[in-house]
Amino acid sequence: MSDIKYFNRDLSWLSFNERVLQEAKDNSNSLNERLKFLAIFSSNLDEFYRVRVSKLRNFRALKKKSPIRKKTKPKKVLKAIQKKVDVLQQQFGSIFKNKILVDLESDNVKLIDVSQFSSEQKLFAQKEFQNNIKPKLKIYPLNKDLDISFVQDKALFFYVKTTEPYLINIPTDDYERFIVFKNEGKTTFITFLDEVIRANISVLIPNAKTNDLYSIKITRDGELYYNEDDDAELVELIEKSLIQRKSGLPTRILYDAAIPKEDLKIIRKALGLKKTDLMPGGRFHNFSDFFNFPEIEGRIQGASNKQLRHHALANIKSIINHLLNKDELLCFPYHSYNPILNLLDEAAVREDVTEIAITLYRISNDSAVAQRLLTCLENGKKVTVFVEAKARFDEENNIEWGRKLEHLGAQVLYSMSNLKVHSKILRIQLKTSAIAYIGTGNFNEKSATVYADFGLLTSKQSITNDLNEVFKFLKDTSYKPELSKIWMSPFVTRSTLFNLIDKEIEISKQGGEGFLFFKMNSLEDKATIQRLYEASNAGVKFN
Repeated sequence: MSDIKYFNRDLSWLSFNERVLQEAKDNSNSLNERLKFLAIFSSNLDEFYRVRVSKLRNFRALKKKSPIRKKTKPKKVLKAIQKKVDVLQQQFGSIFKNKILVDLESDNVKLIDVSQFSSEQKLFAQKEFQNNIKPKLKIYPLNKDLDISFVQDKALFFYVKTTEPYLINIPTDDYERFIVFKNEGKTTFITFLDEVIRANISVLIPNAKTNDLYSIKITRDGELYYNEDDDAELVELIEKSLIQRKSGLPTRILYDAAIPKEDLKIIRKALGLKKTDLMPGGRFHNFSDFFNFPEIEGRIQGASNKQLRHHALANIKSIINHLLNKDELLCFPYHSYNPILNLLDEAAVREDVTEIAITLYRISNDSAVAQRLLTCLENGKKVTVFVEAKARFDEENNIEWGRKLEHLGAQVLYSMSNLKVHSKILRIQLKTSAIAYIGTGNFNEKSATVYADFGLLTSKQSITNDLNEVFKFLKDTSYKPELSKIWMSPFVTRSTLFNLIDKEIEISKQGGEGFLFFKMNSLEDKATIQRLYEASNAGVKFN
């Protein structure tokens, strides 16, 4: 079809992240939510550079006649990315300075820099620096012999040049990013860790002054490089690649735009980067730290937006008994995650529960879900866990939990070659029936407070039987699952979806109201996009 348009996936993704930024600007959201949207925007952009931009850089390094380089046009795309991100960074800075800070101040919260410290605050900062911060600081001479292995991904540094140029770490892994001063009247004063270091830099470097420091943030290549056709176990290949990731090449420097050009050139050459790898920014970086902005008062922390107890699943003696009679839908982040945890608690102690099977894609470091699976094992339940070790940036945590569960007797299945398991499914087998959970979000009680997802709890036999078929396949990929309700990739998803789209096309062609509703993170499949264009041209409505 000549009228089909395919947008570049990377530039399209940046438009999605711009949508996140719009939420940070929207006054109808609480201040707490708007701060989180700034954090989400920043975190998203970090991952974008660690993965997509890193891959484009690798393509750019290929020979000009390479088919991949000809197809992807990495140099052109990288330039377009930089242009778009420049605009987004300017929007970000304007929202933060002209809206967020102003609105915080109207709620008697002032986020201040070193130039605004009172005498009492300067004294507090001196004591804090001397006793707790200075021991965590390291100075790195920025010369041609620099070994950049010390630079961790998303690391923050100050660049300072006196007689020689140096990098000084900003130790956000070892110290809170935000420091709260004592209240002065009704106003709470907060500053960045960065500013306390600035205020006391002469203690560390005698000739340095506050205004000599420029913050930079370094992002490393976060892609894992391994051959899935290798004879070694896939988990072993991933574990080896995780070690290599820690020393991945720098892919971006986000720098304080006030830094002199000659100093920026020194940094770029020391880290072996090109001009297109440099990104101007503001005085502060790593706004993902705003996920942990200090709790000040209910309005800022969104106390009015607490998660709701599920109307049917809260305060009942047995969730399993309830689900044997009625399906329930959970909507996150609006509903509390407690029904999932309570369901696992009940499964661990209930005598007629014989087996629990679950897929884990992204779980928290101290996962409440995984802890309950350990309890199920301790109580003698049979537990089967599929751990997706290829979940980007959660590989190490997932494998670690897999080892723990395996050690206590769980049957742990790991990633399979050339296939990534995104399903978020749970099946609890009872002696005469079963309970199923199918969700769009991870089994992660922390991210369930942020991301919008659905979860269906049911005992319908057609669905519990289908999940049993899915787990049979995960245990033995030669098995051909027989499904009645569930769409399972790569078996029936595309064909079933296309059939349903075609039905709506036919309805519209016959004068009816064809309608399609999708919830998705992204769409890249060209065959599906083409089918949706056909539906749109036929008059099908979308949402």
